[in-house]
Amino acid sequence: MDYYGTFMAGHNKWSQIKRKKAKTDAQKGKAFTKIVREISMAVREGGADESANFRLRLALQKAKEVNMPADTIKRSLQKATGSQNGQQYDTVWYEGYGPYGVALMIQTLTDNRKRTAPNLRFILGKSGGNLGENGSVSYLFSQRSLFVFEPDTSEDLVMGAALESGAEDINTQENGSIEVLAPPQCFRDLQDSFQRHELTPTLSEVTQLPSSWISLDSDQSQTILNLLDALDDDDDVQEVYSNAIFA
Repeated sequence: MDYYGTFMAGHNKWSQIKRKKAKTDAQKGKAFTKIVREISMAVREGGADESANFRLRLALQKAKEVNMPADTIKRSLQKATGSQNGQQYDTVWYEGYGPYGVALMIQTLTDNRKRTAPNLRFILGKSGGNLGENGSVSYLFSQRSLFVFEPDTSEDLVMGAALESGAEDINTQENGSIEVLAPPQCFRDLQDSFQRHELTPTLSEVTQLPSSWISLDSDQSQTILNLLDALDDDDDVQEVYSNAIFA
């Protein structure tokens, strides 16, 4: 990825993080419900051993990021590993476009696809977007481990820790922050390496990174942000990824 693309990635991610943090702070209950569902799904797929279950590790990290109480996390794990016959959820990806040609990848956890798809189609349609077929958007995105460090972090230390654990790209952005990109399977090794070197990223996640970006003006940005908020409000939606760069 060239510098321009990487800078755009960082710019876009920080824009979305600020938006999602505001949403999470305002609606912790909804955020907790989605994370509990993700924990349950992760345990069902890979067991309750965090060290051996990558998806569970990411879910528990999300729980900590939104300050989910430790007791709530513990109860979620106990319920997920119990024998109760609860609802069974499946991970389903939906693809589509918002206004201005903005591409969207929508990750859901649903127990009823006949409910989820029409709901997403309605939300997208209200904003002038549309739900696409499988493959209509996914070719624009690739899964990557992403770590971002504050501008005052030592670039040499970050580079040393990152290169020994499979990093592909290490770039310093215009604002001085440092961005590290790697294959998704390297996330845990990188996380452990940064901890050993006493480096704390401001952002660490496995994300869907676009190969191309669409720059929006202020009015267009607000339209897309309103759409992303509406998608986030749907109970089945876990994550929404876009290739929008907000003004």
